[in-house]
Amino acid sequence: MFIDHAKIYVKAGNGGNGALSFRTEKYVPDGGPDGGDGGDGGNVVFVAASKLTTLQSFRFKHKFVADDGAKGMGRKMYGRGGADLRIAVPVGTIIRDASTNKILVDFSQDGQEYIAVKGGKGGAGNMHYANSVRQAPNFARAGVPGEEKELLIELKLIADVGLVGFPNAGKSTLLSVMTSAKPKIADYPFTTLEPVLGVVNNFDTSFVIADIPGIIEDAHEGAGLGHDFLRHIERTRLLIHVVDVSAKDGRDPLSDFNNINNELLQFNPELAKRPQVVAVNKCDAVSDEEVESFVNEIKKLGYEDIFVISAASRVGIEPLLNKVTELVSKLPTTVLFDDIEEEKLFKYVPKDQYTIEKHDDVFEVSGSWVKVVMESTNFEDPDSISYFQRSLVNSGVIEALKKAGIKEGDTVKIADWEFDFIE
Repeated sequence: MFIDHAKIYVKAGNGGNGALSFRTEKYVPDGGPDGGDGGDGGNVVFVAASKLTTLQSFRFKHKFVADDGAKGMGRKMYGRGGADLRIAVPVGTIIRDASTNKILVDFSQDGQEYIAVKGGKGGAGNMHYANSVRQAPNFARAGVPGEEKELLIELKLIADVGLVGFPNAGKSTLLSVMTSAKPKIADYPFTTLEPVLGVVNNFDTSFVIADIPGIIEDAHEGAGLGHDFLRHIERTRLLIHVVDVSAKDGRDPLSDFNNINNELLQFNPELAKRPQVVAVNKCDAVSDEEVESFVNEIKKLGYEDIFVISAASRVGIEPLLNKVTELVSKLPTTVLFDDIEEEKLFKYVPKDQYTIEKHDDVFEVSGSWVKVVMESTNFEDPDSISYFQRSLVNSGVIEALKKAGIKEGDTVKIADWEFDFIE
């Protein structure tokens, strides 16, 4: 089964908690704090791999979580950082943010890497909070949670040339005689259910041709194979439009030709600008007059590169192949999403650290910041409580409470802890 799109959840590792520890070595009086820092959480990293051709690894697994950082220890020992989770995807993969549908990265080169979510920073041990006034800090900082998000992964095959045309037009046969590919060939519609790639080596030029499965009317709206395979045409530099001129199924070759071009235009207007070579196939099944009449109609539409062929009999293949080779060698690589154009890309913006909601006369503070600051506070220690109060000010919580309309004497609730607001 060919897998070319998936929705997954990724979670970076949490930072390890800082250690609350005091030196208790024998014969060493007043050892002082020696709690080490927690390790940073691991990142989730996507890596483009040319050896992969599908998103098969995402067929059954949709949740990916990196390792957490280890907690700090006494004797100023730091916790080990969490290992990055590296996920291989095929070259040609595009990753979007599921909540916004914005593009995060377009993998176009082998070995290209992208950090999808970053691991949380490890918490500081209590050795960092000692000073001339507070010589025995009885608190340490908790690690920061790792980022998380849902992603849409989509594969667009990277091929230089795409074969397009109605089902049973002869695309698979043409691919088999132009390359060493061995697609399934039969005399019925929708023989090809997966894109098939073949490599052409002609003169000193090498390029990849993709046999795109048959497109039908209204494919741009999802009819037939629809979007599942139209997306693969977007990366091609050149299209070979294969038309069955024999019309043995009662079809009109000119109507088929126009319908296919309309579907490409409706799906992505950029495809209408893509260079197109017309392969008038199965010429040996009709008269020369019929072939000539069809070719003249195509020329009236503005197409110049037209080749009369019979893929099954290998008639006219060499001139077609030479022309395609000539065009491909001159055409630039198609870029779907230019990394330089910032407006086309989406940069990760972390969620608000906290939110404030009012329930009756109680102002409730919640969010990722709450978990970290609460786990970092020892409410039985005056120094730790002072640190907590400064955190409320430095993080902007106090200012946000004032903007929310809090008044002196109102109740503030953070996690399970409540206190009266006093200016």
